[in-house]
Amino acid sequence: MNVKACPLCESDGGLLVFRNEQLRVIQASEAGFPAFYRVIWNRHVAEFSDLSPAERATCMNAVAAVEQVLRSELQAHKINLAALGNVVPHLHWHVIARFDWDSHFPAPVWAAPQRPSDAEKLAAVASRCEDVNRRIAEEIAP
Repeated sequence: MNVKACPLCESDGGLLVFRNEQLRVIQASEAGFPAFYRVIWNRHVAEFSDLSPAERATCMNAVAAVEQVLRSELQAHKINLAALGNVVPHLHWHVIARFDWDSHFPAPVWAAPQRPSDAEKLAAVASRCEDVNRRIAEEIAP
């Protein structure tokens, strides 16, 4: 079911990394955060509790798989997980690799920057994302 004016019903929401019947994983286009991913439930639901127990397990297994790949491939300082949905009330989880050198750390990515971006370090992370994307798809696919 597509809901009128829901951007996550109307498009993938970013660079498609993986899709199956239930969910998709995208690499988001968030300036300063090349390793910012979203696990998006394909069917329009607003809340995690709208899913059946089996669907919740599928969703969280995907979130965990993305987190594990980010940890192993990028050696991030921390992985942030968030399911806010205040702006886009379509169930999606943010899975964000954070580094102690990133412009906003330790604050959330949506807060004010703490320091200037380090273009060289951002480029190094971005250069790894093709491998990260491949690994995410491999880990989630049956």
